[in-house]
Amino acid sequence: MTGNGGQRAIARRLLDRHGTTYAAQAGIRLGNTPQPLYQVLVLAGLLSARIRASVAVAAARALFDAGMRTPRRMTEASWQQRVDALGEGGYRRYDERTATQLGDGARLLLDHYDGDLRRMRDAAGGDAAALRAALREVPGIGPAGAHIFLREVQGVWTELAPYLDAKAVQGAERLGLPTAAGQLARLVGEDDQAAFASGLVRAALERSVVDDVLEVAHA
Repeated sequence: MTGNGGQRAIARRLLDRHGTTYAAQAGIRLGNTPQPLYQVLVLAGLLSARIRASVAVAAARALFDAGMRTPRRMTEASWQQRVDALGEGGYRRYDERTATQLGDGARLLLDHYDGDLRRMRDAAGGDAAALRAALREVPGIGPAGAHIFLREVQGVWTELAPYLDAKAVQGAERLGLPTAAGQLARLVGEDDQAAFASGLVRAALERSVVDDVLEVAHA
């Protein structure tokens, strides 16, 4: 079994080589303010579909580049404008349904939370289970999307950390790391939890990531 020192080396290599959050990859400068939090929610919904993560990230960038960065701007855009932006990002398989869900979801956030996901957090008392339930009320956000959102925002909603969903745990298992959240969290610093979780997800999704990290770590 890999010792603690070896596990830390693997975790560090994963962070260094594959530890970019999906939010950062999509160009989102995450902070505890309404606009980037909403953008992460949009990205989480796109990532939760059965489509390559790179396509979901590109589609999110296309939506934001088209000005749909807030719930208000999303509702002001036409359905066709949302479809066109998704298509530009290569998100064509689910573009029409997703365009509808994006409009409906933005409207729900405006009606219930004044477009501010921090209000949802406050209503849930910062409880992860309550937050997941509230997020799943947003059209287009299912169980996977709710997990992705909370995993990505744990760096600014620190009461959630460490937040490791089943996909991240699967990546840990493939790398020979512990699968308990507390043990995994101790392998990296407090500020690295979100990036570490993203790296673990990439390890679950891409065998090449596992091979790369283990090859370097064991060299």
